[in-house]
Amino acid sequence: MWIDTHCHLDAAEFDADRDAVVGRARAAGVSHIVIPAVVANNLARVRELAHQHDFSYALGIHPLYVMNAGPGDLDRVAEALQQHRDDPRLVAVGEIGLDYFVDGIDPDTQQHFYVEQLKLAKRAGLPVLLHVRRSADKLLAGLRRVGFTHGGIAHAFNGSEQQAQAFIDLGFKLGFGGTLTFERSLQIRRIAATVPETALVMETDAPDIPPQWLYRTAAERHASAGQGRNEPAELPRMAQSLAALRGWTLAHTAVTTTANAFAALPRLASLAAA
Repeated sequence: MWIDTHCHLDAAEFDADRDAVVGRARAAGVSHIVIPAVVANNLARVRELAHQHDFSYALGIHPLYVMNAGPGDLDRVAEALQQHRDDPRLVAVGEIGLDYFVDGIDPDTQQHFYVEQLKLAKRAGLPVLLHVRRSADKLLAGLRRVGFTHGGIAHAFNGSEQQAQAFIDLGFKLGFGGTLTFERSLQIRRIAATVPETALVMETDAPDIPPQWLYRTAAERHASAGQGRNEPAELPRMAQSLAALRGWTLAHTAVTTTANAFAALPRLASLAAA
C-alpha cells in the first residue's frame, strides 16, 4: 500500500484523463492520495474530488498565488474549515508556506498569508502541508511564533540537514518524490538516506516534479503537451530510489512511509481502514 501525500489531482493537466490517472494509480498500488488546494476558488473542487475517489484533501492558499488572492480569501478558507470540520476526508490545511525562489511575490504578503493560515490550522486542530522553497528558516520561525504543535509535512523538502532536523523536532515529516531519482540531487538524496526512518513520507506533487525518466525541459514540455507530466502511478518507482538509498526492501519502504503518513495526518488512518 502506498500513499501519495501530495498530488494536485484537480490541476488542468489532468482534465482530459483524470479517471484514467486514478485507475493507473490504484493499479500501481497507490491506494490513497491527498489533494491540497492552492487558491480559494478551488477549495470546493478538491473536496469534491476527494469524495468522488475516496481520497482526502487539504484546504489553503499556496504562496505562489497570494498576489492574486482577494481580500476575503482568508475568510473563505476559515469558513470552509469550519463548515467541513467534521469531514474525515479533510486531513490538513494546505498547501501553505513561503517561496523565495520565484520572483515577483511580495515577501510581506506571503508571510501574512502563511502566518494567518497557521493560526487557522491551530484553531482547527489540523496539521499543515508546507511549501518549502528557499524558505525553511522563516517557515520554522513562523511555526515557533504561532506556537504550532499539530505537525504535518514539509512538502518537497529541499533544505539542509539542520533544517530537516528542526522540522522533525517540531513534529513534521519530510516529503520526498521525483527529486530522489536524480543522481545530481546530492543533498536531497543524502538527507533522505540519513534522517530517522520515522520522518519520511512519499509524494509526487503531480503533475509537477516529474522523476528522471519523465523529465523534459520547459521548452520540450511546451512543444509536446502532456510529455513529462508526473502522475501518482509513478510513486512506487520513485520509492525504489528511497529504498536503494536506505538499503530497504520496497515492501519495507511502503510499510514505513505509509505509517509515517498516518502519523503526520492522523485522519488518514481511519480512511484507509474504511
